[in-house]
Amino acid sequence: MVVVQTWADVLSDYKHSQAFADTLAFVENERKEGKEIFPKRQDVFNAFKLCSFEELKVVILGQDPYHNVNQAHGLAFSVQGGIQLPPSLMNIYKELSSDLGIPYASSGDLSAWARQGVFLLNTVLTVEAHKAHSHANRGWESFTDHVISQISQNKEHVVFLLWGTPAQRKTALIDHAKHCILKAPHPSPLSAHRGFLGCKHFSKANNYLKQNGVKEINWCLTHGGYQS
Repeated sequence: MVVVQTWADVLSDYKHSQAFADTLAFVENERKEGKEIFPKRQDVFNAFKLCSFEELKVVILGQDPYHNVNQAHGLAFSVQGGIQLPPSLMNIYKELSSDLGIPYASSGDLSAWARQGVFLLNTVLTVEAHKAHSHANRGWESFTDHVISQISQNKEHVVFLLWGTPAQRKTALIDHAKHCILKAPHPSPLSAHRGFLGCKHFSKANNYLKQNGVKEINWCLTHGGYQS
């Protein structure tokens, strides 16, 4: 009998740890002090809510949430519908178009990817408004390192898309024999031209999934979807 594991199963020990309690307490105290914290309280763990552990196929790592109003909603690189597309996301769409011929989406909401098994994880899950990296080194990194390790240990044939140096540092947490690791520069305009554009990670991810008998990701976010 195959036992289906959930996020609750693999993260239970850490979620009951003092370290996790301290991180949550820090964020809650920041909110109580009147600071504007993104994403909203109910959205902090959206990556886990929208992408179940059982269905997880691809991991895309971001750094910390967008820090401008109405952008962050708990999914790395994603913004809520109706919000102007950030430059990094524009470059992601540019690469999608080049790689798979997928038309640019008008919305930056990547929830449709998450529901198919794309785990859009930031290494830090909260940020103070207009202050990038303001919640770094407050414990989130230990939690997300644990998450990555648990995925590596308890899953097989997951594709890890590691864009930029901070994400690539997580390579040590991943079992290379069980999973596919694809690396490229960050999609930021500062670095995308150094190798993110042209990396073909979306087609490579689907090829790996297909070779291992896993249903491919429909990367198209426009009406009607993309058929390979």
